[in-house]
Amino acid sequence: MTALTLSTAGAATLRADALVVGVAKGPKGLVVAAGAEAVDKACDGKLAAVLDALGASGGEGETTKLPAPAGLKVPVVLAVGLGTAPEQDESFDEEALRRAAGAAARALHGAKKAAFALPLDDASAVTAVAEGALLGAYAFTAYQGGEKKAAKGSGPKQPLAEVALLGAKPRDKEHKAAAERATVVATEVNIARDLVNTPPNDLTPEAFAAVASATAKENGVKVQVLDEKALVKGGYGGIMGVGKGSENLPRLVKLSYTHPKAEKTLAFVGKGITYDSGGISLKPAGHNETMKCDMAGAAAVFASVVAVAKLGLQVNVTGWLALAENMPSGSATKPGDVLRMYSGKTVEVLNTDAEGRLVLGDALTKASEENPDAIVDVATLTGAMVLALGDRTFGIMANDDAFRTSIHEIAEEVGESSWPMPLPEDLRKTMDSPTADIANMGVRMGGGLVAGLFLQEFVGEGITWAHLDIAGPAFHEGAPYGYTPKGGTGSAVRTLVRLAERTATGDLG
Repeated sequence: MTALTLSTAGAATLRADALVVGVAKGPKGLVVAAGAEAVDKACDGKLAAVLDALGASGGEGETTKLPAPAGLKVPVVLAVGLGTAPEQDESFDEEALRRAAGAAARALHGAKKAAFALPLDDASAVTAVAEGALLGAYAFTAYQGGEKKAAKGSGPKQPLAEVALLGAKPRDKEHKAAAERATVVATEVNIARDLVNTPPNDLTPEAFAAVASATAKENGVKVQVLDEKALVKGGYGGIMGVGKGSENLPRLVKLSYTHPKAEKTLAFVGKGITYDSGGISLKPAGHNETMKCDMAGAAAVFASVVAVAKLGLQVNVTGWLALAENMPSGSATKPGDVLRMYSGKTVEVLNTDAEGRLVLGDALTKASEENPDAIVDVATLTGAMVLALGDRTFGIMANDDAFRTSIHEIAEEVGESSWPMPLPEDLRKTMDSPTADIANMGVRMGGGLVAGLFLQEFVGEGITWAHLDIAGPAFHEGAPYGYTPKGGTGSAVRTLVRLAERTATGDLG
């Protein structure tokens, strides 16, 4: 993990491999953002003109390197675009700062230390820049280069080793707390990314449960793991129905964080399909290669509970990881089979590739038994949600409009794009089955909403619940941008952590 320090040193005197400054699009051309004064002075007030000559526009995430002018202790200045400059007396948007810091950190892979002199108007800006830099510095290199190459230093470039925030005050309680929070959150987001990026031959349900158990215990979180024998004995027909076709049998992991002064309890439930072949309803060619990411919901839940524990938030949080591998074999569930869920409801399985809702159904029922104040499930659930919202925005469904609105506002606040979606009652009847209580499929159009309606059937009566379908943003296949890498993104972790913070302080609308 990249180290983060708050520095009172001046931009002209700090020694580092690079100095990061911000530039933006002004009404009359390129403008230099606050924090870059020392560099501009060293350029005789012509930094904007120099960058303009080099083709810089100030566009969001754009990076331009130039040799440091005389008088600075760094060899390189990296100018990063912040987008449109705000009106006078206004601050840069936090997400703009977060993305700029991330883009700069990505551009400095291989460097040992970089000083970030971006605008820091308050503690929120410190959080944004720190988070962006730490998230942008991420790289998944565990399977690259080999031990011999790494020993010789010829392996893949390592992430930026240290970020020094200039203008942040290490003795200021708010600034210090902001940096500490950013470090915790970014660390856990990156751990979720690691889990999503880990090849499925190494991250089986059993292996995931072992990682979660070890890490949770280190952070004071209680762990309970139900193996296949316990799942069969307990009647978890959904989880076992999905996982019984694989040699790597399923697990249900419960993570429990409690605070002695907590007045509220949240339950987070994560879909953890460590590999999804589609089962007997096999996915077509071209749709299997990234299916190691189908456990991103469970990764987000795991990382969020650990982050809440590290932050010591005054709220009880329980995490449920529904882990299974969906494979075709002689023992696999077949289309037409009927499963008896943990709730006692029977489900006719019309498509074994609609498996996430089956494992979540069992976990939601189990979570409901503890009667939490709210349940939030997170899942890479449907391709239909990607068709509806694209690959950068997750959908939010809920049985309570106010709760759905609150989660949407929280997600936008922390920089995670989301959109509230309905649960139309007319779609429920499309899952009626002549054989069982419900089928696991309904009409194709509005499939993401149908999946949400299915999950709602397994939420305890009177419990506030929301469903986050992160199928789009959980795994990024394109070129990196801002603080978002190629591969696992850690989607929803920041939203869940902020929800827990709001719940702990009673500031949940």
